[in-house]
Amino acid sequence: MIRTIAKALCLFGILSLDAIAAPDIQRWTLDNGARVYFVETHQIPMVQFAVGFDAGSARDPKALKGLARFVSDMIEEGAEGMDGETIALELESVGAQYSNGNGRDMSVFELRSLSEEQILESAVQVFANILQNPTFPANAMERIRDRMLVGLKQQLQSPGSVVSRAFYTNLFKNHPYSNPPSGEAEEVARIERGDLINFHRRYFVGANAVIAIVGDLNEKQARIWASKIVGGLPAGTAPDKLDDVSPSAQDDVLNISFPSSQTHMMIGQVGIRRNDPDYFPLYIGNYILGGSGLISRLSGEIREQRGLAYSVYSYFIPMQQNGPFIINLQTRNDNGALAEELVSQTVTEFVQRGPTQEELDAAKKNITGSFPLRINSNKKIADNLLSIAFYDLPLDYLETYSEKVNSVTLEQVKESFQRRVFPDRLLRVFVGGA
Repeated sequence: MIRTIAKALCLFGILSLDAIAAPDIQRWTLDNGARVYFVETHQIPMVQFAVGFDAGSARDPKALKGLARFVSDMIEEGAEGMDGETIALELESVGAQYSNGNGRDMSVFELRSLSEEQILESAVQVFANILQNPTFPANAMERIRDRMLVGLKQQLQSPGSVVSRAFYTNLFKNHPYSNPPSGEAEEVARIERGDLINFHRRYFVGANAVIAIVGDLNEKQARIWASKIVGGLPAGTAPDKLDDVSPSAQDDVLNISFPSSQTHMMIGQVGIRRNDPDYFPLYIGNYILGGSGLISRLSGEIREQRGLAYSVYSYFIPMQQNGPFIINLQTRNDNGALAEELVSQTVTEFVQRGPTQEELDAAKKNITGSFPLRINSNKKIADNLLSIAFYDLPLDYLETYSEKVNSVTLEQVKESFQRRVFPDRLLRVFVGGA
């Protein structure tokens, strides 16, 4: 059956641009409060489901960091009347593909299946069962725990992971966004089965769920499948909103010794929410500053002119509350001070003067030109729908995306950076051998 899916993809390819230029998004709410977002498209005989819960690592208890990830990984290990092996075999027998992911804001569960009714019925039954009725079997817990602990140990051996964990910990301090999604080893080690059950009971409820459906269905069919997948969850209540994130009022520097020939740097500050009114000016400005790879200002200064790093990027990660603004690079230990100085100079100049009209025009052209590639498959559309739902973005977000990009002016970019980016208040984290 997996070969059947592969054949279908080869025959039909990705969605045509005409089909996705302005997707017709339908929306409704189930009786238990779960919100459904649906796009009907018949380009390929497949359906993509994506279910998101406000149950990321920001919801981890203070003394049990890693609990959200533990729950997500245990979901497929057992459900009512099914053990983990049965779940895997049932999905494999119809060629369905299941995956899960866990970040700071969301826990996400995805299913992809052929749209033929009998096949889809079998896949959806399994998917609904594991989301609604997980059993968290004790015999699987230790295997998943060991896997998580091995992963955490490996992170300690990677300077890239060390710098990332240190950056988030020091940037967000006591805010829940400081919780690493992969957890802390000593806390993962003491998670008990009851903790998994209680977390699932609290957060896997209709009032805390959104589901995106994209594919070869009509609205009537989508309503049926949505009800089967999340309609059986208890209504529950949505969790309280996370606290605001307080930005730092001063520079901060953290040096971590690590036996490597390269120094890994993360430089940044608290950024913006996902629905921030400055989102598009900051997004376009950052594309020019460091988000566009080799043609960005940071890359031109640090890679092209000085050869100090293979790559250097900057990016905003907008979340429910203000997420981070990050500049990330690796350079030889003896070049670390110079590279950091050049980053500071480049950011300061950009904030003071903004981009040129030529840079702005090129950025708009590249962003709008590549936008169709971000929604050219069922999965990509589903991922976008999930973000629209979770972050309460306008229903016409995809339809008006290019218009909003093209409407941004030079003055808006400059003003938004001066309001939101402060070169004299950056957190600088260095991990390396110098």
